[in-house]
Amino acid sequence: MSENILMLKQARPEVQRKFMTGVYLRMVLALAITAGVAYFVAFHFIPNNLEFVAKHFKTVVWVSVIAEFGIVLLISFAMRKITPALAFLLFILYSVCTGITFSVIFIVFEAASIFKIFLTSCLMFVGMSIYGAFTKTDLRSVGRILVMILIGVIVASLLNFLFKSSLLDWILSLVSVGIFVGLTAYDTQKIMNIGIYDDGSQKFQKFAVVGALELYLDFINIFIHLLSLFGKRK
Repeated sequence: MSENILMLKQARPEVQRKFMTGVYLRMVLALAITAGVAYFVAFHFIPNNLEFVAKHFKTVVWVSVIAEFGIVLLISFAMRKITPALAFLLFILYSVCTGITFSVIFIVFEAASIFKIFLTSCLMFVGMSIYGAFTKTDLRSVGRILVMILIGVIVASLLNFLFKSSLLDWILSLVSVGIFVGLTAYDTQKIMNIGIYDDGSQKFQKFAVVGALELYLDFINIFIHLLSLFGKRK
């Protein structure tokens, strides 16, 4: 029995690395799809369909946003019933919908500015993900605090639709960057702690999809809020 336990402990780092590799590969694939869809819609669809876009693009964007929200809810609440393949397919569908909504940034912001903000977001995300992976500090309490602050930011953002304060919008974007930078470290540590026990079952395959979605959302939010703060408009 003791020898089996020892072998399990020795195997866990390798199992964990394999699990995290799967998580990051799924996340990177989703980001690539989002970027590709956004680029295609902005530079190939919109210029050739200006009349359609003028009439229907806002509707398409709102449908995409609603679809994104619905997909996240479906993945969250139906996780026990759906297969890993379906969960991954929904994740990819979510990344496509995000790409449609993100096509607007290529119209509003300069391409060079988007690229610089993207690289900055990558560096911030990777740095905090590495911190979350190697820190000995338990980040669970930090994560709970960040989630509570995020709820407050969401409420304040909804109220700001009424007040339309540019200063408040700037402050909320700045706070949001800090929140999702912190959540990147927290989510990385949480996912790694789950990955230790990966047994290759369907349950852990679905955990990998959820983990990839969480990190994907962290990165997307860092990027979009940095872009709103420092992006150079056309």
